[in-house]
Amino acid sequence: MKDHYHLLVSELIEGGLMRFMMKVNIGYAKYYNERYKRHGHLFQGKTKKVLIEDEGHFLYILHYLHLNPLDYLAGAEEWRERDKSHIKSAKDALKYLNGYRWSSYLDYCDKKNFPSVLTRDLFGSVPGEYQKAVDDYLKDAETPPIPGSFLE
Repeated sequence: MKDHYHLLVSELIEGGLMRFMMKVNIGYAKYYNERYKRHGHLFQGKTKKVLIEDEGHFLYILHYLHLNPLDYLAGAEEWRERDKSHIKSAKDALKYLNGYRWSSYLDYCDKKNFPSVLTRDLFGSVPGEYQKAVDDYLKDAETPPIPGSFLE
């Protein structure tokens, strides 16, 4: 992402997540400041943490993280608005995601990208299962809404 990043991490020891995030943020800020000959803070605000307690939330977050790059695809910028058919082409969206290297999406689709830094075991082991789930999600978001339909 151009101005933020997302990580889905598990804490192995108490306080480990906070220490890890400090190392990542401070280390990257030092690198960036040295490389571009600048000083001062690189990140604004605090790290946002969300506790994921059930499988449904995990699957939602995983899709949310992997679909975030669609913010930069013309015709899909408002992909979060599923009820308003804001994905013009599921095919174009999938092509874009398959070419976006800075995500674990490719690894989850059995295309090695960052295999040494992530664990895919949480989603299941059936090859192609995750890619089909995202494909179905995008095709559903591409479908125009039924006019005048409401759930009350």
